Amino acid sequence: MALAPSESLEWSLPVPSVQELAIQKLDKVPLRYVRDDLDQTTPSNPSLRVPLIDMNKLVNPEFHEKELQKLHFACQEWGVFQIINHGVFDESLSKMRQQVQEFFDLPLQEKKRWAQKPGSLEGYGQAFVTSEEQKLEWNDMIFLKTLPLQDRSLNFWPGNPQEFRKTLESYSEDMRNVAVSIVRFITMGLGLEAQKFCDTFEEGTYELRMNCYPPCPEPDRVIGLNPHADISGITLLLECGDTAGLQVLKDEHWVNVEPVNGAIVVNLGHIIEIISNGNYKAPDHRAVVNNSKQRMSIVTFCYPNPSVDIGPAEKLIKSGSPPVYKTLTNAEYFHSFFNRKLEVSFIDSLKIQLS
Repeated sequence: MALAPSESLEWSLPVPSVQELAIQKLDKVPLRYVRDDLDQTTPSNPSLRVPLIDMNKLVNPEFHEKELQKLHFACQEWGVFQIINHGVFDESLSKMRQQVQEFFDLPLQEKKRWAQKPGSLEGYGQAFVTSEEQKLEWNDMIFLKTLPLQDRSLNFWPGNPQEFRKTLESYSEDMRNVAVSIVRFITMGLGLEAQKFCDTFEEGTYELRMNCYPPCPEPDRVIGLNPHADISGITLLLECGDTAGLQVLKDEHWVNVEPVNGAIVVNLGHIIEIISNGNYKAPDHRAVVNNSKQRMSIVTFCYPNPSVDIGPAEKLIKSGSPPVYKTLTNAEYFHSFFNRKLEVSFIDSLKIQLS
């Protein structure tokens, strides 16, 4: 049974701006943000680091095999890694960071010109708020669909800062190029035909979420972003500074993903987990906040062409392993996600139930 519109995850109720709350210099956070229910486990051994992959080595015949093994390990054991030498100019990354900073620095009423509207997640606001009683995350965000061109709703694209739209357009193309390159090597690691999957991401859909996590007077009692795994193929995250906040769950411990200068964080999504038939996992991750520094991030969700079914790769099934997940059309996949209850594990609902 479909959920009522107010319960659907395809749009979100309006909520207060967290930036505006932070400006008030509160001693305590409002009750609706208090999350004493969440596990605030101390991150594991600080020396534990998310794997770092060098794209130059992946394309260099001399180092390719060793770096591909390193990537395969990262996908199997972590589901997240950072990439350097990804081919995007530092200037392009800096421009995008600057535009995001300038947007969130705008007065609230100016930002509200591009606020979310009922029936859509796009625009400025917060995602997945379905009731007035729901606990809230300590962030503000703007979410936009960028590729293909026909998916764009330019009425949600900020016209201020002046260079925002032009910069976002260029950045989206850069992220698509990065995604296609990474997918090539991820599928190689699985022993699959890489070009087939590259083509589906070349013609895929790309969505951006730009996050602002203001300082918080009680950082240990709130959450910047709830623990979750992504439904994308892969997700690319660019930090806008050197303030850490992203954490990934590894062996039941939250591990900080420390910003690396010039690197992009790559997070596997459920689509890659399904294609790999469970060999690779989409990791749970979250964002935490602090009491002194604002953090911003730019997240690109990368999906294959909507005409392609989502299911385990045939080659992996033919090799003797039974399929772990159902094969769904793109429409069925997203319908299942957006019409589920928030407390229901999405990936578990897609598993084939053995009788």
